[in-house]
Amino acid sequence: MSAPCEPRATAPASAPPPPVPPVPPVASATASAPAARRPALDWRIRFAGLSLIWGFSFLLIKVGTEGYAPFQVTFGRLLAGTAVLVAAMVLRRERLPRSARTWGHLTVAALLLNALPFSLFSYAELTIPSTLAGICNATSPLWGMVLSVVALSEDRPTRRRVAGLGVGFLGVLTVLGAWQGFSGLDLPGTGMALLASFCYPVGWIYVRRTLAGTGSSTLALTGSQLCLATVQLAVVTPLFTSAPTSFPLLPTLSVLALGALGTGLAVLLQYGLVQEVGPTTAQMVTYFIPVIATAAGVALLGEQLSWNTPVGALVVLVGAALTQSRPRRSAAATPVPPPLPGSPSIGPAGRDPRVPQP
Repeated sequence: MSAPCEPRATAPASAPPPPVPPVPPVASATASAPAARRPALDWRIRFAGLSLIWGFSFLLIKVGTEGYAPFQVTFGRLLAGTAVLVAAMVLRRERLPRSARTWGHLTVAALLLNALPFSLFSYAELTIPSTLAGICNATSPLWGMVLSVVALSEDRPTRRRVAGLGVGFLGVLTVLGAWQGFSGLDLPGTGMALLASFCYPVGWIYVRRTLAGTGSSTLALTGSQLCLATVQLAVVTPLFTSAPTSFPLLPTLSVLALGALGTGLAVLLQYGLVQEVGPTTAQMVTYFIPVIATAAGVALLGEQLSWNTPVGALVVLVGAALTQSRPRRSAAATPVPPPLPGSPSIGPAGRDPRVPQP
């Protein structure tokens, strides 16, 4: 396997996981947006579509790496995803950020939330099943809670959230088969997938601290971030790979779908859901992603599944859900702001309504 909507003026608060994508990061508009027209599709249909898109992303990565080098897969998905968001920005007449400081912070965010985790997942799936990558992606909320306690003074753990953290990492050990000494497990590949999921909360916290009050819309910041990530991969990819000599059909279609759907359209769907039903409901997509990723890997790629993988995945999701629990707030409490760019969501301590993008 990292997951980042302009309904009101807010400060960025870290996509998604999924986590993502986005988040993802959150930035705000300078003034409340006018009332949005009612979407043509019911939010439940869009929620199901988003779950399927992000759940199948791990399968698409796996198929993409069968025809292209990992950096090429990442570059292709970023290029296609950026094209979708740029088209949306043009249609909505969005203006790019003007501050050099904002562009500097977006460059770092692009590395932490897009270029690095996307590349790590691509390299990881050279040696591990897509099912395992999807489950590793689900650990992002657990890393987010650990980091938020250290980096965000307002995020203090409750007993339930600490218990959730313990349960979640117990689930990780179950998935990895720790009692067998991790026998048969590709440690480098698994480590890269876990590191990719760790990148998302690091990026969310960074964005939360640096991109508040930029005056740019979420869509403008998201598109700019993906554009910068694409430039980063355009520089790196030729250094480590040679130009492809052929363009096999299935891997090529997988990379294009991964970018246009999983990195472009999915971000727009997620922001629309946050605007319509709120971040609490929208972030529930996090819990469907590993289930769909596992089902897709087993059914379509013929990946083997031992008992500890689904059981451990369930324990991870229970732990992640517990880490997101919070005391009830009064109706007058400040609403949670929408997310910015990035992945498949849940941000630090579950505040960000993005899911880390795989």
